[in-house]
Amino acid sequence: MGIKAGIVGLPNVGKSTLFNALTKSNIPAENYPFCTIEPHMAITEVPDKRLNELIEIYKPKKIIPAIVSFVDIAGLVKGAASGEGLGNQFLSHIREVDLILHVLRCFEDPKITHSGDTIDPVADYDIVLAELMLKDLESIDKRLEKLEKLEKIAKQKPSEEKKLKAERALIEQIRQALNKADAKTVKQIIANSQVKTVPLLTVKNFLIVANIAEEELDKQAYLKNPHYQTLVKQFGQERVIPICAKVEYELSQLNDEEAKEILGLLGLQEKGIDIIIRKSYKNLDLITFFTCGPKEVHAWPIKKGTPIRQASGEIHSDLERGFICAEVFNCKDLFALGSEAKLKEQGKIRTEGQDYIVQDGDIILIKFNV
Repeated sequence: MGIKAGIVGLPNVGKSTLFNALTKSNIPAENYPFCTIEPHMAITEVPDKRLNELIEIYKPKKIIPAIVSFVDIAGLVKGAASGEGLGNQFLSHIREVDLILHVLRCFEDPKITHSGDTIDPVADYDIVLAELMLKDLESIDKRLEKLEKLEKIAKQKPSEEKKLKAERALIEQIRQALNKADAKTVKQIIANSQVKTVPLLTVKNFLIVANIAEEELDKQAYLKNPHYQTLVKQFGQERVIPICAKVEYELSQLNDEEAKEILGLLGLQEKGIDIIIRKSYKNLDLITFFTCGPKEVHAWPIKKGTPIRQASGEIHSDLERGFICAEVFNCKDLFALGSEAKLKEQGKIRTEGQDYIVQDGDIILIKFNV
């Protein structure tokens, strides 16, 4: 599955600097079939230490890591929902992403202007959220108009009419919450409802990227940053990612050894970009399975809880269509024993049917017939 995250932010919050860092770590598009890179998109690999061990065991000719696409969403200004600035472009692009990364400025710098009177990351977030809710109001009003026409047509079809009325009731609830600018209630209504309606921007998954000053990286000084503290209080520690976009860009210009040395000097365990990718994975409830052999080691991202037959469709639709069974073992067992031969000796390779739920780190071989 393609994972797509949209980078969103007001002017001069560090959004472009962060995207430029991602662009510099771009993976060449030719490594991935059917993948076209536009100027506003960067593709980068999902860091996964297990790949290094799999490469040692299988010594493949080709390695394909799981990937995530980052989209530099067009700049946002207040009034985007009514077409101000590049608002329409912003809102059309944001519909296509799985996850929104809100880049919020948490640093003071008189040399870099700010759209507001003071640095206020929560206020910046609220501007974006307000535009999403306004656009959602527009979407559901259009849907209500269509429902009126559909209900008239469905008068003689009780079951269809019942579904349409249920959707209308749901939309009316959502509309009330949106009119009160109550995004939390909108999310609760959608989560608790069995009825489906138009997709809403307000309920998109999101993470907060707190863009801090370079000096605040040292000894985690950002923990005392009042703007960062406010974001954590409002959104929770797990959802807020402290990074310095300027440092991330500088690291992207270095080779791996140089970057590792700088990270050590800053007292950091990993790049901020890697943390963003890892947390995006977790937020989207994703896991990784592998297909391995001497030709290729390939990492495949899927939703947690996916049956193996459906997961095989990520590799190729023919595998899902003609699925018979699969040989399955986990990379943890492989790393512990060192080879597939030893796994077979100890009975660690299983044959699973189509209802088996794929686990993180599973290595699978699909048997199929089309």
